[in-house]
Amino acid sequence: MPKVFFASDHAGFDLKKKLLAYVDELGYAAQDCGAYSFNSKDDYPDFVTPCAQEVALDQNSYGIIIGKSGEGEAMCANRVRGIRAAVFYGGSLEIIQLAREHNNANILSLGAHLMTETEARNATKKFLETPFSTSPRHIRRLSKF
Repeated sequence: MPKVFFASDHAGFDLKKKLLAYVDELGYAAQDCGAYSFNSKDDYPDFVTPCAQEVALDQNSYGIIIGKSGEGEAMCANRVRGIRAAVFYGGSLEIIQLAREHNNANILSLGAHLMTETEARNATKKFLETPFSTSPRHIRRLSKF
């Protein structure tokens, strides 16, 4: 099973703890890149960047990053070469499926304040279990960035 790296700031701290345990239940090796304790004044780049760097180094791994909306976290992660972070903050899981199948997303960015724990668990499972399609058109497109 691939390794799954996690990162969150204070806004995603509680959900991250729950998802770490959930991913472990699913049989994945999970690694926490921080925050390791709750600090209402922390900054997500301090944790998201190291997480994204770990995922970029291990092309068989995934990342789950969690913040209030997930938007800033994804922007931060996507600055790391080799990272393709997709944002999810509720709604249809089809966006996660397409991000994996068509874009080979390797990080899922979750908006903790915009979804329930159950939605986050379902999103995480869908992300980890959806393979990249390896269609020549998707490979061609990915080679362009």
